[in-house]
Amino acid sequence: MVLATVTPPWAYTLQLPQDPRAPGIARATLRSVLRVHGMGDLIETAELIASELVTNAYLHSSGPYSLRLRDAGRHRIRLSVWDTNPDIPPPFRGGAHTPSALAERGRGLHLVTLWADSWGGYPLHGGLPGHGGKLLWVECAWRPGGGALYGVQD
Repeated sequence: MVLATVTPPWAYTLQLPQDPRAPGIARATLRSVLRVHGMGDLIETAELIASELVTNAYLHSSGPYSLRLRDAGRHRIRLSVWDTNPDIPPPFRGGAHTPSALAERGRGLHLVTLWADSWGGYPLHGGLPGHGGKLLWVECAWRPGGGALYGVQD
């Protein structure tokens, strides 16, 4: 039996249909990838971030969309979500954005910016699979003794 080994930097892309089950499939895939690459300590944070980004892609685009997960070095990962909607949401446009306490929407992406080390987004013109849309990306790193959601203070 031959065992294959993927050496860093590795990357995986999961193409997702316009299906309400897609965020759960994305979370399960992400957990498997991080475990296989010895990055299980990032699962909780990465899963919350990916879930928020993929759910927003499902809710705010007509599909398809994709999740990309890659090794960014130094026990750090980069999550990217591409979708067909070209609108960059406020927290990813730059500048400060804090939703009001009464806001019914917009708090999830604000939390993503608290959990992540860095983030950004940009429109794509004629981008992936022949579509435009946008790409939102987030990087997060493991911090020894910092807890799974180190960016959120107790």
